[in-house]
Amino acid sequence: MVSTGLNTFAGLSLILDRVSEYRDDTDWVAAKAHAPDARYLLLDPAGDAFLHRDQETLRWLTAAERERLLPHASWSLLGIADGRPYFMLLLDKGDDAATLESALDAQRMGLREAGLRLAADEAGLFAYAKGLAHWQRETHFCTRCGSPLQLVSSGHRARCTNPVCSHLHFPRTDAAIIVIVEHKGACLLGRQASWPKGRYSTLAGFIEPGEALEDAVRREVAEESGVIVGDVHYHSSQPWPMPASLMVGFTATAISSEIRLRDGELEDARWFTPQQIIDGLADGSLGTPTRLSVSYQLLSHWLRERAGLDLDVLVASSPH
Repeated sequence: MVSTGLNTFAGLSLILDRVSEYRDDTDWVAAKAHAPDARYLLLDPAGDAFLHRDQETLRWLTAAERERLLPHASWSLLGIADGRPYFMLLLDKGDDAATLESALDAQRMGLREAGLRLAADEAGLFAYAKGLAHWQRETHFCTRCGSPLQLVSSGHRARCTNPVCSHLHFPRTDAAIIVIVEHKGACLLGRQASWPKGRYSTLAGFIEPGEALEDAVRREVAEESGVIVGDVHYHSSQPWPMPASLMVGFTATAISSEIRLRDGELEDARWFTPQQIIDGLADGSLGTPTRLSVSYQLLSHWLRERAGLDLDVLVASSPH
């Protein structure tokens, strides 16, 4: 297996060529779809994937299995990896997913759970497929004229069926910022009331129209915590198709440490020194964001840079 990058779901370009230049070549795509080595990632109507029942790996369908079990299911080209074509296969609400589970000796699993179990390349492919599938399921009518849409470009575009309009629709990704803010040796973490007891995480929020990423960092931190941010620096990004986001991670420095909770989105926000994080994890009073998220990587990066600490080691010894 190939490691695909720092953040879960990221780095897919290291293993997959999306071959976007071939998506409109219907003969080429059809030939790949019927090739003996073609593989299909199967998603149920909820967006869950099929995994091997006794292994933490995706249960890919072969072209022969697709033709035998799901001859009428819609499929979309994902790309080429190691010379092999990969496709996404979607079940309709009327399909019997439970029967397919038995026939394939498989189990269904959502992306949040599977992302922590699958190898990096398969987790990335699952995330890619889930994001594309969500857009396809949610995009049925033209926003210009209201006519039905038809999927084209191997599932990556939707064309208005009204010949007078013929407007093309593209998959949508909603950008969001996520940031670890520091001030005088401490980092700012907040929590929502719905989270498990003791869990704190970095602050995040969606980009607004006409807003630079750095400006979104400053606005979101101020809105949620009242903390005023100065310098902002890019860290990394993570596709987050739950259902259709891209998380853009930053580090930032606050001008002051004053916290004033404003909009009610956060139940609490606090400054944590490295020692307070060590102590909180050790006694179980502090919980970190899940390893699945870029938030975990931001906190891990900060602890490593500021105190030479390994967050994985600290979490492993936590009673949580």
